[in-house]
Amino acid sequence: MIKVGVVGATGYTGEEIVRILAGHPKVKVAHLSAVIEKEESIADIFPSLKGRIDLICTKPDIEATKKECDIVFLALPHRVSMEVAPKLLQAGKLVIDLSADYRLNHDTYKVWYGAEHKDKANIPQAVYGLPELYRDRIKNAKLIANPGCYPTSIILGSAPLIKAGVVDTSYIIADSKSGVTGAGRKADIALSFGEVNENLKAYKANDHQHKPEINKILSDVAAKDVDVIFTPHLIPMNRGILSTIYLKLTKKIDTKDAVEIYKKCYAGTPFARVLEAGRFPCVRDVVMTNYCDIGVKVTGGVAIVVSCIDNLKKGAAGQAVQNMNIMCGFDETEGLL
Repeated sequence: MIKVGVVGATGYTGEEIVRILAGHPKVKVAHLSAVIEKEESIADIFPSLKGRIDLICTKPDIEATKKECDIVFLALPHRVSMEVAPKLLQAGKLVIDLSADYRLNHDTYKVWYGAEHKDKANIPQAVYGLPELYRDRIKNAKLIANPGCYPTSIILGSAPLIKAGVVDTSYIIADSKSGVTGAGRKADIALSFGEVNENLKAYKANDHQHKPEINKILSDVAAKDVDVIFTPHLIPMNRGILSTIYLKLTKKIDTKDAVEIYKKCYAGTPFARVLEAGRFPCVRDVVMTNYCDIGVKVTGGVAIVVSCIDNLKKGAAGQAVQNMNIMCGFDETEGLL
């Protein structure tokens, strides 16, 4: 049994990781910690876990984490993980970081997250944890930079056509809509029921902190610079993301051709589901799953791609466990179906 820990176990993502791991047949949850008022059973904090796991969630203790775990999930805020990860790596632990602290180079990170990176030495060894693109690198990784939720939906929705060399990469538009849990569990008037219910709004238009992450990975896929026009929206639901991506084509293909490109690209990947021509996915079909559903239509020289994920599963916790499975040599779907 692999001994696993979750640091930041009481946030939306941390809770979801614990829930998945509680049913995983090949791991033992050995350590849970978070910034909490008092130490208590995780099942008392989240009663839905009663009868599944009764481990005490402690206050943060890096020495206990190192002693009790083989692999650690960091479900921590940005700018916090980079203080914890190097201590765990130095102790020989495998680390899966769900913050943005290891997704970007230090200069880009400073611009978009407003802080000097405190662990520049480990940034180069971090592997971007998107299995559909980087499975072989993930297998031997010591540190995983788990992708953001918006980037997961947009990158998986865009990569096949970009990789096929049929897209004008100078003009890509991504319009994404996310449920409220994407912002994390925190007190914020803008995220309160009265502000979100019966409402829909765009925010951080082409200025969201996930933009450089999207650009970085799609530039890697294209082997040249890509700058996506990205506008996120907040919608009145708990979880789920729907991204509509507009890709200007440089070669004459039809919808059937595009669907075949996606099917070929994601053949053998268990969590990317490509819909048949003429069909688009919807959020309710992926919520509470680790799937990314993708539909594509070609019209007037433009490919319209719709990509749907659960922001807490494929967009965070589920993808993190998927990465753990690959790192540990387990079946990729273990605990996720």
